[in-house]
Amino acid sequence: MTWRLLSALFYLVAVGVCAWPAHAQPTQTLPISVQDALKMARLPPEALSVVVLPVHADTARLTYQAGEARNPASLMKLVTTAAALDLLGPTFTWRTPVFLEGQQRDGVWHGNVYLKGSGDPRLGVEQLWLLMRRVQALGIRQIQGDIVLDRSVFSIPAQDPGGFDGEPFRPYNAAPDALLINFKTVRLQFVPDPDHQVARVHMEPPLAEVKWPTTVPLSTAECSDYRAGLKADFQQPLAISFAGSYPLSCGEKIWQVAYIDPAQFASRAVLGMWLQLGGQLSGTVRDGAIPSAAKTVLSHESPTLAEVVRDINKYSNNVMADQVFLTLGAQKSGIGSSATAAESVYAWWRERLPAAEPPLLDKGSGLSREARISAQSLAALLHWSWAQGFMPELVASLPINGLDGTLKRSKSTAMAHLKTGSLRDVMGIAGYVDAANGQRFVLVAIVNHANANQARPVMDALIDWTAGKNDR
Repeated sequence: MTWRLLSALFYLVAVGVCAWPAHAQPTQTLPISVQDALKMARLPPEALSVVVLPVHADTARLTYQAGEARNPASLMKLVTTAAALDLLGPTFTWRTPVFLEGQQRDGVWHGNVYLKGSGDPRLGVEQLWLLMRRVQALGIRQIQGDIVLDRSVFSIPAQDPGGFDGEPFRPYNAAPDALLINFKTVRLQFVPDPDHQVARVHMEPPLAEVKWPTTVPLSTAECSDYRAGLKADFQQPLAISFAGSYPLSCGEKIWQVAYIDPAQFASRAVLGMWLQLGGQLSGTVRDGAIPSAAKTVLSHESPTLAEVVRDINKYSNNVMADQVFLTLGAQKSGIGSSATAAESVYAWWRERLPAAEPPLLDKGSGLSREARISAQSLAALLHWSWAQGFMPELVASLPINGLDGTLKRSKSTAMAHLKTGSLRDVMGIAGYVDAANGQRFVLVAIVNHANANQARPVMDALIDWTAGKNDR
């Protein structure tokens, strides 16, 4: 049975089950301020689902088309992160161990060095540098053999980086990996040097055999769309080039670009870092399994899950959410795949929220056209989560309205911690709102419509109404 069929089965058997007790208020009329915002955005009311529910009560203050299954976009990250915090615990960490097989003589390791990926979502440039330095601290500077990468804990089919939306160089489209290094993303830093009329170009991580220009000409253009002005070509795996110029007025800028050949990113990054640190390698960097005779010599430990969840929800990091999702599958079944991860989440949902309609999910990130959840079910999850021990970590991970993360530009002045979700034809918010009277509410709002990108004022109106700042 495929994971899509399995997830659809779990979804269908629960259709019609209420997400909270039957005495909850029936569908209500939307507040006038929300109706006005919908008209201004040219959105029909039927495009919107809403739930407003006190955290310490079972009776909803407002429900509107709450049972409609909708595409939640990144709101699905709330399901992934709540499940992970509950199943794994906020202090859970990922370990990336180094194994050795062979023997050392005079600073030369005769044999192979192995790195085993565990799905660490935060294995960046700095962590890779430290890992390589720690290997060298063992007295190993030259390897007469191979560096072998074991990525077997995740089972992921090959993916087209541009398959979702035709944007293969966007970091949000990076696919998960058991040995995910720097999100499979190149960090290009542009530093103007007016004296020489160039901008210096720095690239991280160093990718073995990949060439790039160390300078680009400066221009007097305005810093409006410097990326277009650079006329970058990222199509060649072994060469990054720029046919344009960089505006002096931009100052220093950083451009994150997904590498065109993601399957080779880890091996190029590991070899590039090893060579940059002065290491030597007679063989290659390749994928493979760790033999039973190999011994663990050191291990890198990731930040805690609580810290990872904060990055996921504050900044809506897709690949990190998918890493956590696959980790749930790996912890339950030994191998992290879409099927095992979905099975783990559904089993958890049935145990924790038996009265709520489960989501239809294929990824942990919500970067999907197939994912579905109702506002009612998402509200039930948030309502239940408020009473759990991991609640402080979950709430702290959510963007603060008008202050940080993906809610920094919100026009609402209410105090709220809310996850945002947006795709083409989708916009939503979900989380907790503090009312002026001291009450706290769960708020979930999802719009599915061709004009969904115009729905921000609708969301702001709902936040303000929930907080009691607008009674209309």
